[in-house]
Amino acid sequence: MEKVPYLGGQLIRWQVGSSTFLAMPEKGARLMHWHLTLGDGSVRDVIHWPDLKTLDEFHRVRGGNPILFPFAGRSFEGGEINFWKSPDGKRRAMPMHGFARQGTFKITRLDPRGFAALLMPTPEDRTIFPFDYEFTVTYRFEALALICEFTLKNLDKQPIPWSAGHHFYFSVPWSEGAKRADYAIRIPAARTQKQDQSNGAVLPGPALQPQEKLTNPALLDTVHVGLKSNTVVFGPPNAPGEVAVSLGTDKTPPPDAAFVTWTQAEDSPFYCVEPWMGPPNAAGTKTGLAWVQPGQTQSFVVEVRIK
Repeated sequence: MEKVPYLGGQLIRWQVGSSTFLAMPEKGARLMHWHLTLGDGSVRDVIHWPDLKTLDEFHRVRGGNPILFPFAGRSFEGGEINFWKSPDGKRRAMPMHGFARQGTFKITRLDPRGFAALLMPTPEDRTIFPFDYEFTVTYRFEALALICEFTLKNLDKQPIPWSAGHHFYFSVPWSEGAKRADYAIRIPAARTQKQDQSNGAVLPGPALQPQEKLTNPALLDTVHVGLKSNTVVFGPPNAPGEVAVSLGTDKTPPPDAAFVTWTQAEDSPFYCVEPWMGPPNAAGTKTGLAWVQPGQTQSFVVEVRIK
């Protein structure tokens, strides 16, 4: 583990076996990059990070793993985006994907295998999400894997709702000469959904096969629910080195758990496979919405592993 100057700031680099991980934990508890050094000395990017000239608008960078808290996706209240109704009945602002990805964190643990970081809510954050709590992001790094755990500790006298998620930007393709069309994804979902971006309504999603090429446009901005197992796998079919993303520690995840698939363009150097506690607008639909009782703590654990 070492600290490295980066664009006027400082990032931390971990070397665990053949894996190298880069992060700036204070800035959104964000894992920025993960790459593997292969046996022939070549490098394979697992999590994409673009070349930057400045740290301005860091939270908007298309790369790494932005933390989605307290709610993943777009929130709606009364059909209007970027609002939610808190338990006290008040209509409050809620940015897309919440506010943690643009937030400041305090490192509470730093060692050769990872870190833990505590969100430091601003006064505006406390207006948006009016509770007394501690939200911690913990990473553990392995030679061919990472484990990320969210914990929400309720310090309040009332229950706290949440439905968090991850936004992993995976490097695709990762082999020289390969195309996105050479890659496929296996998602063990019973059905799919789409969100109407004009009013937040839940709509039926496309019918998909158990295995789909990543070039299928029907995968874009699609929510995969009714998960029969907790792991999504993607890469060149029947070839070593596939990526497996596991949601939770139980083989069958909670009934409202979801994966979201998305990319920006056909030629983007990344593809997003996103494990969420529930579909978007959980506070509005109550689907995938969890409640932490006073004095209690809840966790959400995700693992990414190279097969």
